[in-house]
Amino acid sequence: MKYMLSALLLTLFFSCNSNAQKKNSNDSKAFPITKTEAEWKTELTPEQFYVLRESGTERPFSSPLDKNFKKGIYVCAACETPLFKSEHKFDSGTGWPSFDRVIAGNVAFGTDNDLGYSRNEEHCATCGGHLGHVFNDGPQETTGKRHCINGAALKFIPES
Repeated sequence: MKYMLSALLLTLFFSCNSNAQKKNSNDSKAFPITKTEAEWKTELTPEQFYVLRESGTERPFSSPLDKNFKKGIYVCAACETPLFKSEHKFDSGTGWPSFDRVIAGNVAFGTDNDLGYSRNEEHCATCGGHLGHVFNDGPQETTGKRHCINGAALKFIPES
């Protein structure tokens, strides 16, 4: 029994690679804006680089954008591509900024299997920066989608 438990724990340990241990899966894809890792590092904060370029995840409830409900637009922190409108933001209670829809054409989607199951991953369609994931547990009165986005991947531009 001890042997089986040890084998199971070792298997889990080696199979559960976090996003922080992997390079962005979009590194090999061509995007309209491409830069070297060194260029991104000079333009982004360490947290932005971790999230956008290494597919990391910020701590829940750490972004001031989570509770921001001012009118405006949310753009990619790396390239300023408009991604989400403030009128589509809602409080999901998850600790990350959440939206029920994207600005069409500005967000690219892929599959993320890093946790041992498939999730729908979101990237900026212009620079390939990792934004977060989309789930089917959003507001049913609108799209039913919850775009769960890292605040570090976003900049907020208030409506003037």
